[in-house]
Amino acid sequence: MSEYAAKDAAAALARAQELSSTVRAGAKWYVRYQVVYGCAAAVVVLAIGLLSRPYGVAIGVGFWGVVVAGLSVYSARQRVARRGFGRWHASMIIAWGLLYAAVLVPGSIWFPGVVAWWVPGAVVVALPGLIGGYLEARR
Repeated sequence: MSEYAAKDAAAALARAQELSSTVRAGAKWYVRYQVVYGCAAAVVVLAIGLLSRPYGVAIGVGFWGVVVAGLSVYSARQRVARRGFGRWHASMIIAWGLLYAAVLVPGSIWFPGVVAWWVPGAVVVALPGLIGGYLEARR
């Protein structure tokens, strides 16, 4: 290998490491995104389940709309996302949706206003965001 090829290879390797570090540091925003998402999901479930109708639904859905809009603007302003982000994010949203429905539907039918249903249900609904944030932080 020539001297120039070795220098080019070393420069390319240094650039790759720099880019990898930049992506890792720049992708930390998603940890915050997921934690906020999880906590907000818990608040929505509590509002819908524990506040009287129609106020609980109005407050929960209004709050959720503001949070999702804020998170959407926040994520759109980020410069980088790690490889596999789309699949990871879709998995988190699907898990959240399934858990949300599993808590909300039976809770609305059989447990309206029952704290023993809605508080654990809010924790369960928050788990995809909180666990996702934890796992993302460990990457």
